[in-house]
Amino acid sequence: MAARKEPDKMQGTDVVTSGFAVITDVNFSKMMADEFAGLDISFDRIKIPAGGGLSYEIPGDDPDAPDAVKEFSAVILYHHPMFVYYRDKYTGGNAPPDCSSFDGETGEGDPAGMCSKCEYNEFGTGDNGVGKACKARRRLYLLREGELFPMILSLPTGSLKPFSAYLMRLFGKGGRLSSEVVTRFSLKRATNSTGVVYSQGQFAVDRALTPEEKAIIGRMADQVKVYSRSVGFMFNEAVDGDAAAREPAEDEDIPLF
Repeated sequence: MAARKEPDKMQGTDVVTSGFAVITDVNFSKMMADEFAGLDISFDRIKIPAGGGLSYEIPGDDPDAPDAVKEFSAVILYHHPMFVYYRDKYTGGNAPPDCSSFDGETGEGDPAGMCSKCEYNEFGTGDNGVGKACKARRRLYLLREGELFPMILSLPTGSLKPFSAYLMRLFGKGGRLSSEVVTRFSLKRATNSTGVVYSQGQFAVDRALTPEEKAIIGRMADQVKVYSRSVGFMFNEAVDGDAAAREPAEDEDIPLF
């Protein structure tokens, strides 16, 4: 793998020449309001494979032929919990979930209400008494260097524990936030309590952002956080990584921030 190059500055100036400089003057909220008003806009999605595959699928120039990459790097602009519940097992298509939550606290649909008190958010309610009937996920808004629009990565239940551990490591070393570093994403094969092999996300620091980059990313992150409230459920998001069959062991605690 080629050596990673740190962002440079033009000699004698403070002009950032990293790939994130392209968004320096981008007003994301205004652009979405002016250019895409009235249109049904959704972000491109990075997908985790099923069955223990080790390559992410990232949209490329051909929408029918995504790029398969074993790892990639991006800044996490914003992330939030999600819960998705299907009364009947999801089999594909455009059927919306019976109940979903975009803040991890309040469900909308049937049964709706407080997620913390929902009977389907209890271990043992999943298929064959394994895991939970309501699937926990984490939606990440990611920005790669040189790009203007974020992409979405939806982490299934089996990837939440390593992601939580990564956030704790970041914060434990100088109180850093995930939006202050470039994160390197990869995958490894893991096995759940019933012997099913699945693809589990892995996370590491690629590099820290420079002060100039933090300012640029911070402005974009604030705008994406506001806009994320209007990004609804995406079909198939509930099964990226074949989450329904890949719950952790029932005694495995999955902390959500």
